[in-house]
This record gives sequence, structure tokens and C-alpha cells, in this order.
Amino acid sequence: MSDLDALVTQNAALVIGGLVVAIAALALVVGLAVRRARRLEAHVEALTRGEDGRDLAGVLDAHLARVVAVGRRQDELDAQAVVLEAQTGRSVQGVAVVRFNTFEDTGGNQSFVLALLDPAGNGVVLNSLHARNQTRLYAKAVRAGSAEGALSDEEAEAIRLAAARAHGR
Repeated sequence: MSDLDALVTQNAALVIGGLVVAIAALALVVGLAVRRARRLEAHVEALTRGEDGRDLAGVLDAHLARVVAVGRRQDELDAQAVVLEAQTGRSVQGVAVVRFNTFEDTGGNQSFVLALLDPAGNGVVLNSLHARNQTRLYAKAVRAGSAEGALSDEEAEAIRLAAARAHGR
């Protein structure tokens, strides 16, 4: 044991010097690691900062708020679409005009039949009869594709065309 004490005593300066060098090297490594960690942290912060300078949590909160607002707006639009679809079913979607010549002494197919129908075949058929000295207008209600009273060939054709257009054909 005395040999060991003598060895340590003789080389104490070298051991202490070696330990100081090792501590200095470790301090340098730790300093470089801290510097690199700060640069990485600054880089990550720059990448996750929003347009308005908020951090990632602020950006995500704002995004979530927008998603919720879009969801609410979508619900409103869905409700409006249901109302519009119900109204559309009762709107005029089939329109047809059939022109014809009522009297031999007039030319140019000045008379016409206009049919206006919804998809259920409800609406009106208007008949305009043109003569040299007068024009008369007649209207007939149409329910489920059938008009009140007898129909002329032109009125029946206009109703048929309007019904087909109301159904997209």
C-alpha cells in the first residue's frame, strides 16, 4: 500500500492535470451541446410560428377555431339546402312553347301555347290565339299533367314537352 501512496504522491500533478484537461474537454462538449440545442430550439420555434407571430399552440388553437366555425357554417348551409330543395320541388322547372297558325288568313305562326310546370306536373298552360284584328289569351290550370277541360293538340304537346323538361329529359 505504501508503494501505491508513493506512486500517487509522485504523480499527483500529472493526475490532477489530466483531470483538469478532461474536465475542460467535457465543459467544451457541454457548451457546444447547449449552443446547438439553443439553435435547434430557435429553428423549431421559427418553423412553428404562425403568420401573426404566435407559437404552435396558438396556431393550432386558431386552426381549431376555424374548423369549428366551418362546421357550424356547414350545418347552416345544410339546413338551407333542405329548405331550398323543398321549394325547388314546387317551382316552375318545365317550360315549353309550341307555335302554330290558328287561321289560314294569318301567317307566321303568330299563335302559341306556353306551358309552365313544376316537377309534379302542376302549373298552367297559356294559349294565345292571334287573328288579324285581335289576339286572345286563354289560361288553363294543370294538375298532375292534366288540364281542366279539353286540350288542343298544341296544348297537349306543350304540356308533354314542359313535363319532360321539368324532369330533365
